[in-house]
Amino acid sequence: MSPEIIGLLSFAVLLGLIAFRIPIAIAMGMVGAVGGLIINGYDSVAFIMGSIPFESVFPYSLSVIPLFILMGAFSARAGLSRALYDGVHAFIGHYRGGLAMATVGACAAFGAICGSSLATAATMCRVAMPEMRRRNYDDGLASATIAAGGTLGVLIPPSVIMIIYAILTEQSIGRLFAAALIPGLLATALYMLAIWIKTARNPELGPADTRVEWPERFSALFSVWPVILLFGVVIGGIYAGWFSPTEAAAIGAIGAFLLALAKRQLNLRSFWESLNETANTTGMIFLILVGTAVFNYFIETTGLPQALVSFVTELGWDRYLVLILLVIFYIILGCFMDALSMILLTLPFIYPLITSLGFDPIWFGVIMVSVVEVGLITPPVGMNLFIIMAGTPGLTLQTISRGVVAFLFADVARLALLILFPALSLWLPSLLMD
Repeated sequence: MSPEIIGLLSFAVLLGLIAFRIPIAIAMGMVGAVGGLIINGYDSVAFIMGSIPFESVFPYSLSVIPLFILMGAFSARAGLSRALYDGVHAFIGHYRGGLAMATVGACAAFGAICGSSLATAATMCRVAMPEMRRRNYDDGLASATIAAGGTLGVLIPPSVIMIIYAILTEQSIGRLFAAALIPGLLATALYMLAIWIKTARNPELGPADTRVEWPERFSALFSVWPVILLFGVVIGGIYAGWFSPTEAAAIGAIGAFLLALAKRQLNLRSFWESLNETANTTGMIFLILVGTAVFNYFIETTGLPQALVSFVTELGWDRYLVLILLVIFYIILGCFMDALSMILLTLPFIYPLITSLGFDPIWFGVIMVSVVEVGLITPPVGMNLFIIMAGTPGLTLQTISRGVVAFLFADVARLALLILFPALSLWLPSLLMD
């Protein structure tokens, strides 16, 4: 049996283990170790298993992950999500669907300092869902708005998934963050457009709220200055070349800590909860990276990525047709798998294919993360859907799935624009200093 066939069979076995709820880190490590044993023998696998766990989590660039996670944990406990929500609502809450639009805007802003889709969705669910229910918003629209808005935490920098993509593909984190900024703003605008269209067709879905007077608007706007300052220093500092992404993450974590202290929202208990959350999340991600490294070693020895590139090249298909097929593949896969698992599982196969077709790896990183974002709200197992259901009494999967359809159309429109106009992703990175 050829190594390529063994690689394909191992991929099928891996999917089977994941289907049986085996943690992705353990499943990838098991398949990689057993497959490597079959192809390369005991001595090679023993050496790899002895060195990979250290080498896969040793790089200095990985220190950015716990720091950005810690920044998000402190920001959540500082009550910044409520200030963001109130600030956006003060300006657009009096329009039809304005409360839902304010939720999307607040999700985008909070995602910019949190970096996690699940954390953004969970936090904004506690803030926005009671308010929209109190103002007689349709449960389908309200819940789907928070689920879709939460996905902006994956795209708008700083994003943990983008950091992992950049590290695994040896791309610049700063350039990837810059490439995602305009697509993130575009996603926010398209989500708001989807809400406007739904409420224009049926105003009862999102009744208009009371208009807020200008003095109260300015007061609400003033309350969000810490968020603007934190985002400006962290992301602006990376773009301006003042400090590296790791230094920016450290500054962001310290800034969020000081904001939580200044708002008197941080006590000894919440401080330890923030550290515990950071440690748990970082440990999970690093364990997955170890499993991924073992699996990638095995896949590389099978020659399967090179065989896939040769196969697609021989077919002679247009490269954009291949890209569209990959997008469809990821959307389907997103119905059954979480975002991080999708990227780590498929990147060893897909990245060599994409680069061989001449696509820019920074641009494709934005496309890939955007498609993963779609998977987070794709029924039946979109992770954000379950986050909102868990935080909302009486909400059913059928209700939230019905409401999320309009946002899926917005995602498809965004993907089409990013593919048709690569400059939406590549213009800002071209302005950065080397």
